[in-house]
Amino acid sequence: MPEMTFRVRWPDGKETDCYSPSLVIRDHFTPGRDYPVREFLEKADTALTDASERVRARYGFPCSRARGQLQAIRQASAPFLNQSDAQVRVLSFSY
Repeated sequence: MPEMTFRVRWPDGKETDCYSPSLVIRDHFTPGRDYPVREFLEKADTALTDASERVRARYGFPCSRARGQLQAIRQASAPFLNQSDAQVRVLSFSY
């Protein structure tokens, strides 16, 4: 199963590489685009859950690394959830 990383920039300027066990991330995000934090979090939840389920379908168990990445995204998003103008930029994809 092809895996990928996607690099994001948080509203405070910090950049993070995020992991996905599947290329499904490409269906949810566009490099160079900004997303309101809540929208980014919802899309990340959907995308990483889908990616984990693809692993389950193929190997019989979900991807714990995708679940861990989603938890890290939730934690990183938390300080910005009450800032209506806060944006997360998806910088790039790498394979």
